[in-house]
Amino acid sequence: MKKILVLHTGGTIAMKENVLTGGVSPDVANPLMDAEIQIPENVELLVEDIFNLPSPHIMPNHMLILKNRIQEAIKAGVSGVVITHGTDTLEETAFFLDTTIGEQLPIVLTGAMRSSNELGSDGLYNFESAIRVASCAEAKDKGVLIVMNDEIHSARYVTKTHTTNVATFRTPTLGPIGLVTKNRILFMQELLPTRHLDIATVDGVIPIVKAYAGMHGELIEALAHTKVDGLVIEALGAGNLPPQTLAALKKLLIQKIPIVLVSRCFNGIAEPVYDYSGGGKELEDMGVIFCDSINSQKARLKLLIALNYGLSGKELVTFIHN
Repeated sequence: MKKILVLHTGGTIAMKENVLTGGVSPDVANPLMDAEIQIPENVELLVEDIFNLPSPHIMPNHMLILKNRIQEAIKAGVSGVVITHGTDTLEETAFFLDTTIGEQLPIVLTGAMRSSNELGSDGLYNFESAIRVASCAEAKDKGVLIVMNDEIHSARYVTKTHTTNVATFRTPTLGPIGLVTKNRILFMQELLPTRHLDIATVDGVIPIVKAYAGMHGELIEALAHTKVDGLVIEALGAGNLPPQTLAALKKLLIQKIPIVLVSRCFNGIAEPVYDYSGGGKELEDMGVIFCDSINSQKARLKLLIALNYGLSGKELVTFIHN
């Protein structure tokens, strides 16, 4: 028998809609705890209601608790892990676990866009699909996965793209790495190797700033006078900023505060291409770190993990860039 650890954390998948007001909120008891689902014959579920939180309430310390619990389960010999989670921050928890645990065993996150008593609720189906993926041999060495709406996505690149659609999770540029069919689990892509950092803390203040036309440096200037441990910028295009921001950026860099740059574009990667004032080449020469393949919320977690692991200098740049 394969032992699959199920960790329920709350979210829409564990909520109910108020039939009078239409509001969706956490139920007194998680409806998933006694839900009737079909599981593979060779699977035994070990179920824990570890949190019952809306996903905007999930903090890095909750992600750390999940990481520690999974590592305990690995030592106890579980074959895989399924985590049910609210969709708003699901991609961040998945990325955190992928960066700190990685391929040690199949870890699958899932959720729902419709609460448990809404018409067309997708929660139980996604839950069953996640169990199927976590218990299949092919899911090993694939990193942390997100399974929803019959698709399997890598935690490294997937993001939520729609506020209400059940097909909200998409992987820009690359697409899903696999599919869940009625009878099979199909993987169609292989992931590049990546480094994993096992951390014991999640300390640090790392804000995200989004660039826009007409942007000046006032906000970044203000950050230079506060206690921040890093900064992530969603830059324009391939990785460019208005030149009016440069003076404020230099103040942060002089203070040895790492600045990580991603693109605000949905597809493509950030790279230092343009050679003009505020262009990517000048930013890289200043010491801004280009993070070329993930979005800002994941770049923030990657920097947080790196700093708590103690990376600095060239080692930090290499880890963030790759």
